[in-house]
Amino acid sequence: MTTVAEPTVETGGVLSPQYRALTVGMVALITLVAFESLAVATAMPTVAQALDGLNLYALAFGGPLASGVVAMVVSGTWSDLKGPTRPLWHGTAWFLAGLLIAGLAPSMEILVAGRIIQGFGSGLLTVALYVVVGQLYPARLRPRIFAAFATGWVVPSLVGPAIAGLIVEHTNWRIVFLAVPVIAIPAALVMRPGLARGSAYDVRPGKLWDKRALWAVAAAVGVGLLHYGGQQRGAVQIVLLVVGLAGVIAFAPRLLPSGTFAFGRGLPSVIALRGLVAASGFGAEVFLPLMLTRERGLSPAFAGLVLTVSALSWSAASWYRGRPNQPFSHAVFLQAGMLAILVGIVTAALTLNPDVPVLVGILGWSLTGLGMGTVFPTLSVLVLEYSERDEQGANSSALQLSDSLSTATILAIGGSLFAAMEPHSAVLAYLIAFGLPALLALLGVPAGRRTATA
Repeated sequence: MTTVAEPTVETGGVLSPQYRALTVGMVALITLVAFESLAVATAMPTVAQALDGLNLYALAFGGPLASGVVAMVVSGTWSDLKGPTRPLWHGTAWFLAGLLIAGLAPSMEILVAGRIIQGFGSGLLTVALYVVVGQLYPARLRPRIFAAFATGWVVPSLVGPAIAGLIVEHTNWRIVFLAVPVIAIPAALVMRPGLARGSAYDVRPGKLWDKRALWAVAAAVGVGLLHYGGQQRGAVQIVLLVVGLAGVIAFAPRLLPSGTFAFGRGLPSVIALRGLVAASGFGAEVFLPLMLTRERGLSPAFAGLVLTVSALSWSAASWYRGRPNQPFSHAVFLQAGMLAILVGIVTAALTLNPDVPVLVGILGWSLTGLGMGTVFPTLSVLVLEYSERDEQGANSSALQLSDSLSTATILAIGGSLFAAMEPHSAVLAYLIAFGLPALLALLGVPAGRRTATA
């Protein structure tokens, strides 16, 4: 067990003098990680064409996703054994190194290597940031800082793709990678004084690369195969998806708390629900702009506006969940949030009918954003509340692993089914694409109640 005591200052907020620099630095890093993820998705078609690397296009996304799975496990163990400071600094360094390698890459192979390094760094630092919150912020401030983290993801979704598009169109795609370190390095340095308060940890015996790390590598291979197989066709696709799914099913339970897949009360249901909310929300989101442009004739800009509206409602809900004196229990908010996601997905899917106004879909999808903004910060608070201080790394790692593994699985399965059905029946293809996430959201409603320990 670590001897670091719970912070004793009981006045002020996350921007009070004691926490200001640390809060600003952490939120800045989260925002940059989010921006880079969205910006790269926008720029990658141009990058692949410029480097003559379309054959490695899928690996440029699946590679960092897989390396991030391994990094999350390593970071969780590292944080519990040595404290979160070292994995945070290492993660930042790996993240920046990967960006530099990708930004200067002379070939697609080098760029993919940079992306894999970047993904490993992202996994290290995001888990470590959760542990920093648990170790250095009092319980009453954790909802506020996690609400700020949520906003750090939402804001880039509003402006990131547009900025990246302008950069690629009018300057050079390399700037998308090389500009981030210019901001990330000062953001990291700003945190140093605040992190110094958490540098005195007991050193516990243990290995970073233990069985869990090996299981993570195996699960990461499964994730990579799912992601790559989802973009293939024919027998190759089926083989890759089956092998990848088998790898995830076989090794994911070894990386998550016992009882996660049975929705055990307390922490196991918190971890399970994180997977459900991510898979349901993001699993449906990828098909909504496609449906609005192809089936309803909207312009890409107007279809993107739908996602902007949901991002705003997500941010508003996260802000509200960060306020003190909430009227209901965490479990009630989680159930309400998952119900909002369910209703939002179903309502948005109704716009597949040409007689349903598009405005209905926009309003419906804003409910999904509202639900995501309610559930995400609530689960982040609960995972620390249910963790002993020397378990915060492992449990924070499990929370984010559940998110990554579930999202990768639903996107691979949903995307493959959509591609197989769309040539025969577009309506049926979209119903499957929205139906699977809706079922997961429905499953998440009773799961929200089981997050309570009594």
